[in-house]
Amino acid sequence: MVNAVLFDLDGTLVDTSEGVVECVSYAAEVLGYPLLPREELLTFIGPPLTLSFPRHYNMDEAATWEAIRLFREHYKAGAMFKAKPYDGIPELCQTLERRGISMAVATNKVEAQAKRLLAHFGLDRWCSPIRGADPEGRLKKADCIRLCLEELRLSPEQAVLIGDTEFDAEGAETAGVPFLAVTYGFGFRGPEDTAGRSFFGTAASPMEAAEILLGE
Repeated sequence: MVNAVLFDLDGTLVDTSEGVVECVSYAAEVLGYPLLPREELLTFIGPPLTLSFPRHYNMDEAATWEAIRLFREHYKAGAMFKAKPYDGIPELCQTLERRGISMAVATNKVEAQAKRLLAHFGLDRWCSPIRGADPEGRLKKADCIRLCLEELRLSPEQAVLIGDTEFDAEGAETAGVPFLAVTYGFGFRGPEDTAGRSFFGTAASPMEAAEILLGE
């Protein structure tokens, strides 16, 4: 039985693409790096920025942390609100609430930013706890998952993580939590991306995720 659902945030609960793309481009421009194609910029959503900036711009550690500082500065100044919950997310949360299933958020986004964003859209009324990365990047996805489980007083097998990227799947596996992949976000694009995986399920919409979780 599923007692709790742990959500990823970017690409799972909220479409944050506009704000993230703007912040990556802003940081790169300030530091004198070339503008990347939009499709490449979208791959920044999901993975930690400590991996994405070096991967796409060949930055050393010092440049990476300066880019992250600029990104967060611009994001906090207002770009974070250039986002919207995916269609069906409120209905999914209401459905789970009616069934007595707890909800939480485990995200690679800095925790303070995640809480602010979820409060802005009213999603924090359903999701508690909300655990995210620390500013220094020490906490990984699996750590955030474990912190949620500790606060909910649940074992890994009593929960399911819902996410849209390989990083979510890897975090769930490391934490020992079943994983439900969604294909409407930024990572998995369709069933072919999850073929042969031992996931809890794959959903193309929030309400399809509800059907899988509830066995309907």
